[in-house]
Amino acid sequence: MNGLWDALAGLGDQLAAHVLLSAAALALGIVVALPLAVWASRSERVARASLAFASLVQTIPALALLALFFPILLSLRAVFGEGLPTLGFLPALLALALYALLPILRNAVTAQANLDPGVIEAAEGVGMNFRQRLMLVEAPLAAPYIMAGIRTAAVWTIGAATLATTIGQKSLGDPIFAGLQTQNWVLVLAGCIASAGLALLADTLLGAIERGFRERRRGLWLGGFVAVALGVGAALFAQFGGGDDEDRVVIGAKGFSEQYVLARLIGQRLEAEGFAVEYRDGLGSAVAHSAAASGEVDVYVDYTGTIWTNQMKREDNPPRDTMYDEIVSWETENTGIRVLGRLGFENAYGFAVPADVSRMRGIESIEDLANVAPELTVGGDPEFFERPEWIAVRDAYGLRFAEQRNFSPTFMYNALQSGEADVIGAYTSDGRIEADNLFILADPRGAFPNYDAVLLLSPEASRDEALVSALLPLVDAIDVEAMREANYAVDREEEKLSFDEAARLLAERAGL
Repeated sequence: MNGLWDALAGLGDQLAAHVLLSAAALALGIVVALPLAVWASRSERVARASLAFASLVQTIPALALLALFFPILLSLRAVFGEGLPTLGFLPALLALALYALLPILRNAVTAQANLDPGVIEAAEGVGMNFRQRLMLVEAPLAAPYIMAGIRTAAVWTIGAATLATTIGQKSLGDPIFAGLQTQNWVLVLAGCIASAGLALLADTLLGAIERGFRERRRGLWLGGFVAVALGVGAALFAQFGGGDDEDRVVIGAKGFSEQYVLARLIGQRLEAEGFAVEYRDGLGSAVAHSAAASGEVDVYVDYTGTIWTNQMKREDNPPRDTMYDEIVSWETENTGIRVLGRLGFENAYGFAVPADVSRMRGIESIEDLANVAPELTVGGDPEFFERPEWIAVRDAYGLRFAEQRNFSPTFMYNALQSGEADVIGAYTSDGRIEADNLFILADPRGAFPNYDAVLLLSPEASRDEALVSALLPLVDAIDVEAMREANYAVDREEEKLSFDEAARLLAERAGL
């Protein structure tokens, strides 16, 4: 229980960010829905079209809706300039506001449609104009129904806001995603409890406002509004009351253990040199690279093979140093990103099978695997089967598996142990390869490219000499054994280390 309380106590920053995001999305949904509802009450065509659109939005999974705003805003950036953010608060706000639209709009339209015609006629009979009827008659009568819709929208929005972590927005999804990645169920539980508690509190306060409107109790609805305003005000103070955040160095991380650990290692070095840092975790490969190119992320670790295939769209597989040099030149000429250097280890994709299965079935290479693949289930992380590397290795060896399954990076290893998968697309620097007694199959045709870990700086960050000097000691400092040990320290089932603790362990092993 102490661990859970400690985890909950450490969620203040994420809670404040979650409150602000949810409140802003709900407010924007209300601002759009209410005028649209008034218009819809006067036009059946508008009512059908608006409700159909809002219903259509609800059919899109929240995670997909959040992700879709990244390429949309990236395209709009070319029109409105570099100042338009493509990650973080803005795309999360827009996606969640759309998600909040349906319940508010539906209840408001229904309330307007079911108003007693006699009341409206009476208002017209005493000479009220449109604005007076709307504000003095229709709005008070419809308010309880509209508030019921807002309550529903608030609960949906608070729950969906946990997914904003995937597009770089701080939220209560941070501990949930980090906990799922490392199977730290205390973190997952803390994030879920905080999110559910916030949703219940919001529903209670909005319920008081609804009851106040319904029962004509001014003190009740006014008190509810004051409580909501105080909560949002406290979140604003927690987020922005501590001073200017403009000088913070934003450190990006993809959604697996190694990236979380390396991000904290970078952050600890920068903090030791007097920099303030902020983390944006759980990013996809394409999102992280675009964020660095646009300056929304200042520094992150990527891998040469990922840049080579995903960003440069190259299908050849040159020697390690040749690939690295060409990546450095391409980034300089095309994105302005500075490749500060290689960290000293490689985290390649490789097919892994249990060592005893390898011995019994004589599977030592991907060529051997191809002969038995039609009998096997292959597992990969959520993006593996969409990556050019998978397509290249599949075609090079003629791999045709009985079934392909996606797992989160950590659960891939559980799937292998439980028999849910027979072979997985593992990471060669992962500590669980040795801990779980796995065998990495040889790649005699060189279908997988090199995956040297490289430190990337955004164009603006690369001009900060103090920042560059603080990070240069990381170049060529980390060997694969040290990285595996740090990775396993956060992934193991017992005596887990936090990402910060694992980063300090890695720094010690690397002599930093």
